[in-house]
Amino acid sequence: MSKTKVAGVGMIPFTKPGQSDDYPVMGETAARLAIEDAGIDYADIGQVYVGYVYGDSTAGQAAVYGLGMSGVPIINVNNNCATGSSALFLARQAVESGMVECALALGFEQMVPGALGAVFNDRPSPMKRMFKERKSLQGVDRKAPDAAQYFGGAGKEYADEYGTRDETFAKISEKARKHAVNNPYAVFKELLTVEEIMASPHIYGPLTRYQCCPPTCGAAAAVICSEGFAKKHGLNNAISIKGQAMTTDFASTLEDHSLRKLVGYDMAKAAADRVYEEAGVGPDEVQVVELHDCFTANELLTYEALGLTGEGTAEKFIWDGDNTYGGRIVTNPSGGLLSKGHPLGATGLAQCTELVWQLRGDAGARQVDGVTHALQHNLGLGGACVVTMYSND
Repeated sequence: MSKTKVAGVGMIPFTKPGQSDDYPVMGETAARLAIEDAGIDYADIGQVYVGYVYGDSTAGQAAVYGLGMSGVPIINVNNNCATGSSALFLARQAVESGMVECALALGFEQMVPGALGAVFNDRPSPMKRMFKERKSLQGVDRKAPDAAQYFGGAGKEYADEYGTRDETFAKISEKARKHAVNNPYAVFKELLTVEEIMASPHIYGPLTRYQCCPPTCGAAAAVICSEGFAKKHGLNNAISIKGQAMTTDFASTLEDHSLRKLVGYDMAKAAADRVYEEAGVGPDEVQVVELHDCFTANELLTYEALGLTGEGTAEKFIWDGDNTYGGRIVTNPSGGLLSKGHPLGATGLAQCTELVWQLRGDAGARQVDGVTHALQHNLGLGGACVVTMYSND
């Protein structure tokens, strides 16, 4: 088993739907940036994993062929919002197993305005079990977006148990905007106060409009290689993957009748626990985290799932400022999905890119001081969760 490195990363600025290039251009550009960042040639890539959610089969080839048509294996990946990190997971596995010395993980998404919706209405939904459970727990609001009902309901369940104020959820969005101000790749860079966030249209549970991630277009990529490949090619800037785990739903997702578990709490906790054990690094040794804040409610829940703060203590963690610069751990310095944007297939690789920049000391005005370990959490309902630990050793 070979130790794996992130040799290069690249991404393009995220945009609102209708303002981006088409997906083959976005994907090729991000991949080319990652390869150039690594200082290698496309001919050095042994396998390619391409993630996207909304696209035809072999869309990955359409993007990668712009780099060259070398006959290299190209595998298309779709795992809902965890798609980008699933491509990363597969690329890391290919390198770690010794199948190849170097692999490319690429993610992109060309989205349309509005809330996520079903594409195929003539066959069973893969979310059928989850929808049935959600309906039994809280009913159905025909006016609210479907995803917001899952995560807003989970946030309400948590707030009902621990007495969490609605303003606490809004505080997370305020932080996201402050962080995104310094990110040239982010969609939303305008500052918002807690009061402005609370005053935006109500969506579901504690969520208002400014607490929901926007549909976004974009692309990001990472070059993964073995330690031997990095040494042979003089890639001295490569970042180590110290641990990585993917989980899917456990029986508790449905059987425990909890909205928090329905949206992936147990998946996240199990993946994080495995990563901490594999890496030999605990949450108290991590300085920066990119986590899946598709809604403010999920960021709050994920603090506890990842062990960044104790069960029932997320509200204090937030108001004490322990989730931002000057606190215990900086969460989503990029602005996260809430402000950077969420092009589904690209998100996991955009998180990887931000953390690699942080570990290199290349994050500019977003730079967190003294970063030695960085944690990534990427979640998709239906379901999948990937957690990754990076280190600059």
